[in-house]
Amino acid sequence: MQRAGHRPIALIGGGTAMIGDPSGRSDMRQMLTFEQIEANAGHFKDQIGNLIHFSDGKAVMVNNADWLLNLNYVDFLRDIGLHFTVNRMLAAECFKSRMEKGLTFIEFNYMLMQSYDFLVLNRKYNAVLQMGGDDQWANILAGADLIRRKEQRAAYAMTCSLLTTSEGVKMGKTQRGALWLDPIKTSPYEFYQYWRNVNDADVEKCMKMLTFLPMERIKTLCAHNDHRMNDAKRVLAYELTKQVHGEAEADNAQQTAESLFGGTKDADTIPATRISAEQYENNPRLIDLMALCGLARSKGEARRLVGQGGVYVNDEKAEDAEAVIPSEKLEEGILVRKGKKTFHRIELV
Repeated sequence: MQRAGHRPIALIGGGTAMIGDPSGRSDMRQMLTFEQIEANAGHFKDQIGNLIHFSDGKAVMVNNADWLLNLNYVDFLRDIGLHFTVNRMLAAECFKSRMEKGLTFIEFNYMLMQSYDFLVLNRKYNAVLQMGGDDQWANILAGADLIRRKEQRAAYAMTCSLLTTSEGVKMGKTQRGALWLDPIKTSPYEFYQYWRNVNDADVEKCMKMLTFLPMERIKTLCAHNDHRMNDAKRVLAYELTKQVHGEAEADNAQQTAESLFGGTKDADTIPATRISAEQYENNPRLIDLMALCGLARSKGEARRLVGQGGVYVNDEKAEDAEAVIPSEKLEEGILVRKGKKTFHRIELV
């Protein structure tokens, strides 16, 4: 939207975070302290600054704590609450999904607060469009309706699909936890590797939703269903790392990955084992391969190492000791890490 000439208003939820959005939740969100919310808000500002240009008034950043935390509750109910009916609110998907397990009254206020945010920004900055994920549809529509009722002017809602895998699972969550934008929680290299290792079926969708690459180039990169998809994954990983962490960090992450996985001269120091098809047939599991290449003295030791969380395959923690490594992955070559410093490359020839 900014590239199309619009002025974004980046809203930090320092006030609404005191309540917690029930959308997409099967239980109540963890209540954070004011100090935790303030610290998070500071990090959000740094992260958003990498994605939106704020120089020369091209964008505005505000925190709804500035107008929500000092509200008089009775006045708020008389001014804003009278425009909301309980029946209509309960019809919203974000509330319906919580009715069986229980919806607290504090969460029930969230829609009113987010709607009030839209009204405040409309009055102060002439904001006429609120954008968010599909799970925010009801909240955003409620805000647009509030503006029409209070200000007698039009306001609009625009949502985009949530990013899910080809199996319909929300992306960003892994068995190691969330994929963070904060480099302290997810390093630029780990961020790069996450996108480098997404399933082939998810690459094109991620490119279309998250990068500014021309559509024709995306179609060309994703036109194959074989090992050539690795080139598309490298482009995806680099583009997203550059957007979030900057070009220098993207270059470093790519160079580190290529040195470990790409067969460059830097990878010459990494021990490697090339196995035959017959060896693979008799040793298809991760623990079989670890014992075969000497990363573990026995399959029992390999199973114990995996169970302790000390084994990674292509920088992803191995969770299942009995997992079979697909032959397609071995043809590309996998990097198995034991602990923090012991690497071994395994290839199928």
